[in-house]
Amino acid sequence: QGMLIRYKVSPFAGIRMNWVTEITSVRQHSYFIDEQRFGPYALWHHEHRFENTPEGVLMTDNLHYALPLGILGQIANKIMVDKRIDHIFEFRQNIIKEIFRPKMPAMESTSK
Repeated sequence: QGMLIRYKVSPFAGIRMNWVTEITSVRQHSYFIDEQRFGPYALWHHEHRFENTPEGVLMTDNLHYALPLGILGQIANKIMVDKRIDHIFEFRQNIIKEIFRPKMPAMESTSK
């Protein structure tokens, strides 16, 4: 809790920006929340939940965000930001699946 994370992001058509989020709440093995302290969003509140299941661990994201600039921000969100955020979560999901996929046991050769 209290950890600051600094990023370089390109939320709008290649424009590079600094982004700082803070871990504002943590419950071990249950959840953590990061909130924007500086960056491209008017609001960023991201809750990461973890739940043990018979199959492993279920990760759930609850994200609340808003863009600045009123109606212009809403238009930008519809045109590109919402899709970009979806892409980021899909990318993360694919990486996590790759890292944690079940490993195939080594095959033994039984030649005669």
